[in-house]
Amino acid sequence: MRFVRFAIALFVILSGTAALIAQSQSHNLQSVAAAKWGPAPPMLPAGAQIAVLAGDPGKSAPYTVRLKFPAGYAIPAHSHPTDENIVVVSGAFYLGMGTKLDKAAGTALTPGGFTSLPAGMNHFAYTKAETTIVLFGMGPVDLKYVNPQDDPRNKK
Repeated sequence: MRFVRFAIALFVILSGTAALIAQSQSHNLQSVAAAKWGPAPPMLPAGAQIAVLAGDPGKSAPYTVRLKFPAGYAIPAHSHPTDENIVVVSGAFYLGMGTKLDKAAGTALTPGGFTSLPAGMNHFAYTKAETTIVLFGMGPVDLKYVNPQDDPRNKK
């Protein structure tokens, strides 16, 4: 009998907690056409566009963004301070591991393809045709280029 009372009490407590959490979060439903595109942050080479879907990638919190890259776009070897997750929406996103951009060593991720890149892992990326990805994880988002001369923020 004690177990039944305990189970009922636990159920009531957990149900109330779940209700509070559900009430504190808002629903975010967004069509592709509703995306508000703008220039990507200056940590990326010029030409990329970003649409923030949820959260703030500049803060220490969960975020989700779309990134659109033109044909022939390249991001030299770099790492991130946090884990990053990528899903390809359109085109092909080429990724390679290492300390130098090597287009012969990249692996194509096509629509629906997924990768998870751990914090601190050196990698590079490039496109051959216009490509859109969804990037999500825990912020803040930043890039540390292996070669500081590759960092667009260092260019004058």
